[in-house]
Amino acid sequence: MTLKKAYIIVVLILLADQVSKLYIKTNFILGGEIHVFDWFRIHFIENEGMAWGTEIPGDYGKLMLTLFRIVAVFGIGYWLWDSVQKKSSNYLIIAVSLILAGAFGNIIDSVFYGVIFNDSYNAPAVLFSENPYGTWFHGKVVDMLYFPIWKGTLPEWLPYFGGKYFTFFNAIFNIADMAISTGVGILIVFNKKAFGTAETEIATS
Repeated sequence: MTLKKAYIIVVLILLADQVSKLYIKTNFILGGEIHVFDWFRIHFIENEGMAWGTEIPGDYGKLMLTLFRIVAVFGIGYWLWDSVQKKSSNYLIIAVSLILAGAFGNIIDSVFYGVIFNDSYNAPAVLFSENPYGTWFHGKVVDMLYFPIWKGTLPEWLPYFGGKYFTFFNAIFNIADMAISTGVGILIVFNKKAFGTAETEIATS
């Protein structure tokens, strides 16, 4: 795969991620929800931390995470370039492209959203608001994809969780998170093909 095709993957995912986030921010209040199906909902939340809504405490923690993400993106970008130059397998190049796009998508939220949006508590946010909710590098990441595939009380005989109300799948995430998870999944499931060469991939296909 050429570097141009890899960049096209990155740009398309990044556009889908940011368009969906801009739409949610400017059309939903925080906590707003639309039931698409019983097992799929659009549910608007924001988080201060890492992927899948993981939280980190404190302003300095948030700043350090954002700076780490920026450094990581440069590292992943080099990994992508180096993989193409070495004619690595398409599995690896696609996986790294997905991870790069996802990381970059969430960085945009963290760096810019705090200074271009007001808060979303009582009304949808205004883009380029005169009263932004945060500062540079302290923006909140927008999540909206929710798949509560099953909800119910677990059987009493289960250790620890027995009798408790449980939701599967309970995480709320975004397209950037999906891209990162898919990229990592490709590296795990197709490990041998991913870290072989393009020639090895053809020979084993």
